[in-house]
Amino acid sequence: MQERLIQIIRRFADQRIVIIGDAIADRFVHGSISRVSREAPVFILKHQHTETLPGGATNCAMNLVALGAKVSLISVTGADKAGNELRAKLEAAGINVEGVIVSDRIETTTKVRILAGHSHANKQQVIRIDYEGAPLGDEGVRAALLDKLKQAVATANAVVISDYNYGVVDARATDLIRKHTTAPVLVDSRFRLPDYPGFTAATPNQEEVENLIGAPISSTEQLEEAATDLKQRLGHRALLVTRGGEGMTLVESDATPVHIRAVGAQQPVDVTGAGDTVIATFTLALASEASFADAAHLANYAGGLVVMKRGTATVSAEELEHAVQRAV
Repeated sequence: MQERLIQIIRRFADQRIVIIGDAIADRFVHGSISRVSREAPVFILKHQHTETLPGGATNCAMNLVALGAKVSLISVTGADKAGNELRAKLEAAGINVEGVIVSDRIETTTKVRILAGHSHANKQQVIRIDYEGAPLGDEGVRAALLDKLKQAVATANAVVISDYNYGVVDARATDLIRKHTTAPVLVDSRFRLPDYPGFTAATPNQEEVENLIGAPISSTEQLEEAATDLKQRLGHRALLVTRGGEGMTLVESDATPVHIRAVGAQQPVDVTGAGDTVIATFTLALASEASFADAAHLANYAGGLVVMKRGTATVSAEELEHAVQRAV
């Protein structure tokens, strides 16, 4: 299997991937604890530095390009500071942002994470503040976005739908994708997975599966049954359920469910954006003609690597190949 997985990774650079979804600016504010406030029983943080990283669909795009793919992003940002920083990061990484529509009527969704700790200690996230723009309702922006999507998917080896429920992906976009590509289409939707039937596969986590079935999952057998039923309801060819420290479970048509043990350290450093890394790797492997099982194993390796990095991070093709080579 190792040699087979390595050969798949080495085909990543030949793939053209289109991703459509919600652009999110992940802003990390780092500070050291200086003292307790006299105004309230809270710590005062001395600001050290702030960084803005691509999140949501843009994090998935960053992971795809880090793995070597040629990536086109279809999305929307505001003409604001967060949007400007986001687009600059994407362009610097080599992502094609011609399909990113910029509008002064839109506020770029921004998630601010406050990380605190003592001066020479690891920083821990203590609170997150979300700045959410209104749902996309501008028909002019919507028409421009659909036009860019139509152009991009025509030559794609695979398409990723990254839906964080901020309105970029709607029924018109999914209908267009169905009409204009026969390539694999992978779905990551935190709240609306049932709205995406008939595509290739999806990558929900176990909690999302539990929310969809309306009950907790307490056994392997129950997980297999729930995932299989959900896959059939969606009409997908496969479903890859991520389970954190428990690894992943893959169900596909006419095959026994595959349970993949988590790789790497038992205690993750930061799980922020790990789902974006998983779907990016899974998609790229399928575009490179991998089986669902091989693609899932590669996604598992990538997930194990990225959770050991702080913040919204990516995994390179070289890191992934090295992880496969050193596996026993």
